[in-house]
Amino acid sequence: MTKKDYYFKGVTLLITHYNRSQSLEQLLTSFLELNCRFEDTVVSDDGSKPEHIDYLLQLQKNHNFRLITTPKNKGLGNNINKGQDAVQTPLTLYVQEDFTPTEIFPESFTHALTIMNKKPETDVVRFYAYFQYPYLRNEDHGYYEMDFKLWKPGYRKFYMYSDHPHLRRTVFFDRFGRYVEGQKGDVTEYRMMMSFLKKKGKAYFYKDFTGLFLQKNSEAEPSTMKRDVWRESNNFFLTQARHMYRHLKFNFDYLF
Repeated sequence: MTKKDYYFKGVTLLITHYNRSQSLEQLLTSFLELNCRFEDTVVSDDGSKPEHIDYLLQLQKNHNFRLITTPKNKGLGNNINKGQDAVQTPLTLYVQEDFTPTEIFPESFTHALTIMNKKPETDVVRFYAYFQYPYLRNEDHGYYEMDFKLWKPGYRKFYMYSDHPHLRRTVFFDRFGRYVEGQKGDVTEYRMMMSFLKKKGKAYFYKDFTGLFLQKNSEAEPSTMKRDVWRESNNFFLTQARHMYRHLKFNFDYLF
C-alpha cells in the first residue's frame, strides 16, 4: 500500500547535531520513509569532529538541508540559537539528532499544525517526554493543553518546556528570549523552562508521550549529554533529596 505524501509548508525542520552523524542520517532517512517533507531543513552542528563533518557533507548529497557550522564546540545554547536564527518559515519543528519519528507521526503532526493555526496564543506543541505532564485539559486528537498553576501540588508541573521534540513558532525568541550560552545543557534547558513559565507560555502536550518519537542511542554513538550522578541515581535517599531540592528550587526560582 502506497504511503500518503505529506508536505508541511511553512515548517522548517531544525536539527541540532554533535558527533552523531549516523544518528542524524537515521533521523533524516526516517522522515523520507514516512514521505514527510518540510519547506526547509536546517542542521545546526556544534563543532563536530572532522570525520563527522565529512559525513554531513556526504549526507547533503542525498538529503536537502542547510548546514550551519561553528569552528569549535560552544554548547547546546549556542547550537540552538544559531540554528533558530537560520529558520525563515513561520514554524519550527525542533528535533535533536538522536530521535526517530514513528509511523503515526505525520498524521498526528497535521493535527499539531491545526492547533497552532487555529489557536495563535499557543507557543509550543510537545511530542516527547520522559513522563506525562501532570495537569492536562481540553483534548484535541491526542493533544492536551498543559495547565500550569503554581498552587497545584508537585514540582513536575514546572516542566512545561523541554528541549525534546516540539513544534514552536519561529518568533519564539521574541517571546521568551534566547537560550543561555556557555552553560551545561541542563542549565540551558532549565533557564528556558523558567522563562517560558514566567512569560506565561502556552503549550500542548501529546499524551502518548513516546508514541510519536523514539530516542535511540547506540553504542557507536552514545548520548553526548553528561549528567551528574545524583541526577540519575535510583538510591532511595538520593531520590528523596532530589525531589525535595527540585521542589524548593523550582518554586523559589519562579517566585524570585
